[in-house]
Amino acid sequence: MDAGRYVFLDPDGTQGEWLYVVVQAGTGVVYQQQYGGTATLLGGVEGYLVPIAARDPVTGRDGLRELRDVFERTLRGAGVAGAGPRGIGPGLLDRIRSAVGALRFWPSGPSAEPGTGRAPLRLDEERLPELDEAWVPVRTPDGPGVLMWDNSD
Repeated sequence: MDAGRYVFLDPDGTQGEWLYVVVQAGTGVVYQQQYGGTATLLGGVEGYLVPIAARDPVTGRDGLRELRDVFERTLRGAGVAGAGPRGIGPGLLDRIRSAVGALRFWPSGPSAEPGTGRAPLRLDEERLPELDEAWVPVRTPDGPGVLMWDNSD
């Protein structure tokens, strides 16, 4: 991760609620994020930033609220460490997968959803070891990325 520029997302915690995907690409810009709830982890990914709407205007689902429910309520703000020694079980993983799928991405290529241009995000299950609160590996129509939001702690 030796890119030319580093951008720390919401460095002082005053930005308010936000939700982004950083699509992995050789841009020379690394977006860094504090994540993992009270574990206070620091991650970075090189690519380009795409804002994501928390609520789908078609279905009314709020994927960010669903993710916050898993990480802040069920796991008590402790990130994946809050899941205990067994880690995130299939029930929680299903909830995370569903919440991620409720979020829509505007691809930079041809329309993925006729008439809207939007496509659902998908949890990148090949990268599950990276998964934590406010740091979710996803697949976008533009390629792999990381879904990030304002961390709870």
